[in-house]
Amino acid sequence: MPARSHSGLWRAALGFAGLALTGAGLLYPLAGVGLGQVAFHAAANGSILMHEGRAVGSMLVAQPFAADRYFQPRPSAAGYDPMALAGSNQARSHPALAERIEATRAQIAQRERVDPADVPADLLTQSGSGTDPHISPAAARIQVVRVAAARGMTPAQVQRVVDAQTEPPSLGVLGEARVNVLALNLALEASPAGRPHP
Repeated sequence: MPARSHSGLWRAALGFAGLALTGAGLLYPLAGVGLGQVAFHAAANGSILMHEGRAVGSMLVAQPFAADRYFQPRPSAAGYDPMALAGSNQARSHPALAERIEATRAQIAQRERVDPADVPADLLTQSGSGTDPHISPAAARIQVVRVAAARGMTPAQVQRVVDAQTEPPSLGVLGEARVNVLALNLALEASPAGRPHP
């Protein structure tokens, strides 16, 4: 049997490389992008939230709110910067962590006019990513009175918006009920009762 020529081996190798690059480098990614756009359109595009025709953030990333008319998210060790995702990396035994938590507890208790013991843990602790967009229903509940006063609404009106924005555990059993802070604040902005009066 005659040995194959070197040119034949090169042709076979280059042909296989071309097929592999086209399949794995072009067709497979295009199929993945196409499937994502069809089956998970919002998530594939960053779960962007729109307000009055402009993008204001993502359902997946927390952002700070300063004004009293807005609900506040969890603290962030990353400064809410999605390019610098990080937790504090401090152990529970670290004295600086305990000091920061107590200072945050006192600040929130004063801002919300509640007993320091009533401040939920998720408003005191930073998430591992630093950009957790959710708070617990309890963390939203202690902010209702402040937000209602700033918006000229009743606490009951604001609580109804909170209840409507509360997400159940995933699949009914995974995790806990939660409230997306950005979605909640946008729902309040969209509420006729929550808009600023001229």
